[in-house]
Amino acid sequence: MTSPARPASTTRPQAQTDPRRTPTTTTPPRPKAPSSRTRVRRKPARADYEPETVEAILDEGLVAHLGFAVDGQPYVVPTLHARVGEQVYFHGSSASRTVRALAAGAQMCLTVTLLDGLVLARSAMHHSVNYRSVVVLGQARAIERPAEKMAAIEAFTERLIPGRWDEVRGPTTKELKAIQVLALPLDEASAKLRVGPPMDDEQDYALDAWAGVIPLSTVAGEPTPDERLSEGIAPSPATRAWVARRGSGS
Repeated sequence: MTSPARPASTTRPQAQTDPRRTPTTTTPPRPKAPSSRTRVRRKPARADYEPETVEAILDEGLVAHLGFAVDGQPYVVPTLHARVGEQVYFHGSSASRTVRALAAGAQMCLTVTLLDGLVLARSAMHHSVNYRSVVVLGQARAIERPAEKMAAIEAFTERLIPGRWDEVRGPTTKELKAIQVLALPLDEASAKLRVGPPMDDEQDYALDAWAGVIPLSTVAGEPTPDERLSEGIAPSPATRAWVARRGSGS
């Protein structure tokens, strides 16, 4: 099985070209959407169907949302996820409505969004945000083989804190039976990104309102010990390394 994916670099993508200021130079053809239903129709210039882009956003995002419907009632549920190769794992209680519906083959979508900045324009209507997002459509597959299930739990653990799996107790057989792990293939995935400054109407550039971008990012604070932690136990090497990478001073 492919080894668990590690968090991608937090480097921001390069600024997109304002479609109203498109240069005359020739650009390489853009990859096509994997299916008609994944094709980005609103602002298609912001779409990116490259697997590398999709995977990087999935790997950096800490929370995914699952969308599905049961008996005509739509639900959107937040969850943790872990990409391994060309599929995304997620899990839940074997008794949960979400897990039971998706394991039965319900059509679903999985989304991840990274918020990179507030975009303040001179016009109220042109305020926006810089973001990177992914939408994956399809049907999930229930993981039945114990070895794959164990590997998925390892992937979840390593997805949060690389190196953590070797620092803690692994799941017991009873614990594994209490959860259901599902895998969603990345066959129908698309990314959409916005980067760069506000796009004001030409006549508004003369206004005396401040305009620009306020960058946003997720940073780690100092680890807070569990109140029942035995005396003398310091944060583990994996924990310290993760905090150092994602801390406010990094």
